[in-house]
Amino acid sequence: MIPLCIPEIRGNEWKYIKECLDTNWVSSVGKFVDKFEEEFAKYNNAKSAVVTMNGTAALQLALVTLGIGEGDEVIVPSMTFISSVNSIKYVGAVPVFVDVERDTFVMDVSKVEGLITEKTKAIMPVHIYGYPVEMDELNRIAKKHNLYVIEDATEALGTTYKGKLAGTLGDIGCFSFNGNKLITTGAGGMLITNNEEVGKRAKYLSNQTKTITENGAMHHEEIGYNFRMPNILAAMGLAQLENVDAYLEVKRRNAKLYNDLLKDVEGISLIKEVDYINNCYWLYSILVEDNFKMSRDELLELLKENGIQARPFFLPVHDMKPYYGSKCSSMEGTIDVSNRGINLPSSVSLTQEEVRKICDIIKG
Repeated sequence: MIPLCIPEIRGNEWKYIKECLDTNWVSSVGKFVDKFEEEFAKYNNAKSAVVTMNGTAALQLALVTLGIGEGDEVIVPSMTFISSVNSIKYVGAVPVFVDVERDTFVMDVSKVEGLITEKTKAIMPVHIYGYPVEMDELNRIAKKHNLYVIEDATEALGTTYKGKLAGTLGDIGCFSFNGNKLITTGAGGMLITNNEEVGKRAKYLSNQTKTITENGAMHHEEIGYNFRMPNILAAMGLAQLENVDAYLEVKRRNAKLYNDLLKDVEGISLIKEVDYINNCYWLYSILVEDNFKMSRDELLELLKENGIQARPFFLPVHDMKPYYGSKCSSMEGTIDVSNRGINLPSSVSLTQEEVRKICDIIKG
């Protein structure tokens, strides 16, 4: 089986985790928590970073930190992993769904302004499968209407947009370190920002708003959250981060080969390439058009029969039971892309020989 996307462990993971075990610093306090935050902020050219227990927690923490809550509206794409939308509901806010572009699979910024009301407080662009939203225009709209921008960059570590890293293009950026992400801590997430006061606030809220009194007692001024990452997971994250550039190089090399082998296949559409975007290609994605020799699901089955794990695109969230009747723009792009999309194997360990095998099966 050629897996869809599995972790790559090749560095100091064992060494750093062993140090946690040897010293008994395995919980949410320890040097690796601090070091992981520091190095992740440095890598992303951000002023502050706050580790969390997963990417969903990072998104919820971002919303809470910015004061978004009951009755507020947040504009978000419907074609996303459901965590983006659930995090909005967790704080009592209301998701408002916007369509996606057919050739990039991300938020259609041209449809955002028509969804803004007096209740809108934020926009949550999702850089799906590693491809960034058109952030210059989105930020212009947000500034015009005095809205926050919270980037769901959980799938876009290392992606750049006009020379700037995904996650640093809005007010707050959120990342995931799930087992299938570019770097992993098994489970974990991170919030980054270039506003130091926002960073301090997020850290305070993530740690149960704990302050220590003179005699060592714990005091809490307001309701907080236990979103902390254990030191033992941060140790793994730090080791993973040390190899992130090497991982990105492999992802982009394999994506180029996919592009070269599939660009002329009738009935297969590839994601739009532009010179100001450097995609991390967390997952390499294609669309299966009507003039392909078989349907999308038949191609998925053919790949499976040949020992290749592939996955259809995310289903539209606005069409799921918890979100029936939600406010949304027209959803033609979302429905079309969701029905046609396939994610192909994209592990760092994926070889170019395996890429060729996958493409040969697709081409027939």
